[in-house]
Amino acid sequence: MLNRSIRAFVASLIAPVLVAAGPAAGENTAPLVDYPARADMPMDWNDRKDFEFAARGFITNRDDPKIHDENGRVVFDMEEGAFLDGADPATVHPSLLRQARVLRKSGLFEVVDGVYQVRGFDITNVTFIRGDTGWIIIDTALTPATARAALELANEHLGPRPVRAVIYTHSHIDHSGGAAGVISQADVDAGKVKVIAPKGFLDATLDEFVVNGAATNRRTSYAGIGVERGPLGTVSSGLGDSAARGMWSLIAPITEIAETGERLTVDGVDLVFQVTPGTEAPAEMNIYLPQFRVLDMAENANVTLHNVLSPRGVEVRDAKFWADELTRSIRLFGDKSDAVILSHGWPRFGQGEVVDYLSKHRDAYKFLHDQTVRMMNEGLLPDEIANRFRLPDSLAKEWYNRGYYGSYSFNARAVYQRYLGWYQGNPVDLQPLEPADEARRYVDAMGGRDRAFALARNAASTRDDRWASELLNRLVMADSKDREARDLLADVYTRMALEQENGIWRAQYLSAAKELREGVGKGRLATLESLPALERLSTETLLEMQAVRLDPAKVGNSSAEIDFVIPERSERIRVNVRNQVLTYDSDPQGTAIDATVTLTRSQFVTLIARQELAAEAKVGGSREKVSEFADWFTAPSAAFPIVWRPDQDSD
Repeated sequence: MLNRSIRAFVASLIAPVLVAAGPAAGENTAPLVDYPARADMPMDWNDRKDFEFAARGFITNRDDPKIHDENGRVVFDMEEGAFLDGADPATVHPSLLRQARVLRKSGLFEVVDGVYQVRGFDITNVTFIRGDTGWIIIDTALTPATARAALELANEHLGPRPVRAVIYTHSHIDHSGGAAGVISQADVDAGKVKVIAPKGFLDATLDEFVVNGAATNRRTSYAGIGVERGPLGTVSSGLGDSAARGMWSLIAPITEIAETGERLTVDGVDLVFQVTPGTEAPAEMNIYLPQFRVLDMAENANVTLHNVLSPRGVEVRDAKFWADELTRSIRLFGDKSDAVILSHGWPRFGQGEVVDYLSKHRDAYKFLHDQTVRMMNEGLLPDEIANRFRLPDSLAKEWYNRGYYGSYSFNARAVYQRYLGWYQGNPVDLQPLEPADEARRYVDAMGGRDRAFALARNAASTRDDRWASELLNRLVMADSKDREARDLLADVYTRMALEQENGIWRAQYLSAAKELREGVGKGRLATLESLPALERLSTETLLEMQAVRLDPAKVGNSSAEIDFVIPERSERIRVNVRNQVLTYDSDPQGTAIDATVTLTRSQFVTLIARQELAAEAKVGGSREKVSEFADWFTAPSAAFPIVWRPDQDSD
């Protein structure tokens, strides 16, 4: 459906149908898309180093390009990127095309003797270290199916070995979600497998996917979920080839690394850690392998600029601290490393290359931070900084400093936000109108809907797409049922998508166009709530999740005080609802006013997640009050619109 819509739009660019209000049809023709000339970009297009690094050590690949889960569903298909192997598409930015082609190289690779990676089975690499008796695995990709496929390939061609340890470099689910594909919870509980992560890993993971999980999940869909891959669709995330589709798993770490310089020996392999909380993730660490002279930089260094603020919505990361930790990596390990491996993308080889790469990558983040703050202190506003920011050619020429995943424009605004917040000091923003109300007033001020649409159509026909999208966004916000405005905005977003060097921006524009044309559709992402892992969360974490779902309109002036007793965990926890706020006490005194509920852990999870009180639960006191309490919560929406306001949703 989406590609058909894009093809129609591409045809509209060739046949001059985007006609301005004034000129007659036929006067405005436009090329398909505009890309800068290669000579106008600072990179060396003859440099093949990345292709050579990405191919070095290749051993083999799967015979079947499709990876299936245990139910036979395809979770990853390497053939989706086959369009990259042919002639250059006219609808993909040449720089993004190059990046996608380097990332396309997949299979099992030897980094050095004893250190191997499976790349291209998911967005995240799976790294295998040969120990005395088994494998140490660093990062387990997004799904159990892709992690299992990686392990099977390694065992088939390197010799079967048991997994002795799994290490999570940081607290993003694409680095731990596949754990159940290579280890079992039973083996972890029995002490047969070590699970190692940076301090705070579990809390950071849960904070992102439980408390604000619905909003994050919905916004993550704009990374291209549901948009076909191809010359007219998504091309690459810019960070990895593509992400797997399927359920996640969550196996909690047993050992946490708290300090830089900590050392462990696991199955005969020495590990030295650099803890970097607050860089690319709230809990993250680099790993040095002295026996192999290999440095694993997690996502603190990448094959592209990363996000200081992810479009899916996270806490703003500290660009200065990020740069400082890269400096520390160089000081600690630079002269000791003959290869650097990453959680995404390909390695780099040679001690001099490692230091040069880390230094220039560090300088890009430091320049981003310093120059944003300089302009901020000169009184420039976030959008002004974003439009004026320019990385020096000495850094911009390095392919790994290009904005294929993160972007300097987005990141500059994030640096401003970290220091000064969303408020820009202008009191006009103290009491803003709601977007739909503001949009209607702007449309009226422009002379009404037809006049505003004529201005937008004229801007689109003259390729003034940023202004066209601004005008059309106002029209759609003012009236989500305006099909003509929605369709034209979708067309403009499509053209803007095809012109992007940034893979995520391309996906964002295409996802918005799809939503404008087809409606919101159904959610396509797994969530922690749909996993058995939900039962493994702490009672406090589950109640924090519940607290942000309390609906004041349902509570009204009511209150409740209920004790929940979970014998199998020796827990008694008191939940209070007062003043439309939920609080809890893990060590209550006396007896709860309204009720005491004794139930199993599974029944408690069902009550929290589904607002259902099991008939088997024992209730001392008022069962009616417990049922009333359960009805006070509203499950978050998994399918709210993004490009118009939900109270106008007609789809």
